[in-house]
Amino acid sequence: MEQAGNPLKLTLYIAGQTPKSVAAIRNLERITAEHMAGQVEIEVVDLRQQPQLAREHNIVAIPTLVRSLPVPVQKIIGDLSDEQKVLVHLKVEG
Repeated sequence: MEQAGNPLKLTLYIAGQTPKSVAAIRNLERITAEHMAGQVEIEVVDLRQQPQLAREHNIVAIPTLVRSLPVPVQKIIGDLSDEQKVLVHLKVEG
């Protein structure tokens, strides 16, 4: 798990309040609360409000979770319902 001094930086790209976007937000909140409390910075970006960011950040599907720190960048596409897959991609021991 990451040390408290080096939080994970996560950005969740969504498109409005679609069922998959809402599920991704809830799943991310649950996973981070259970496994990474106090060790993660989360930003939620609604691409309906800021569509230019999709191209700038190479987002090709939504919802997409991007771990930008620590490098290398990791991307997870989907509603984040597979907790083990999310933890593996974020390099957190489950």
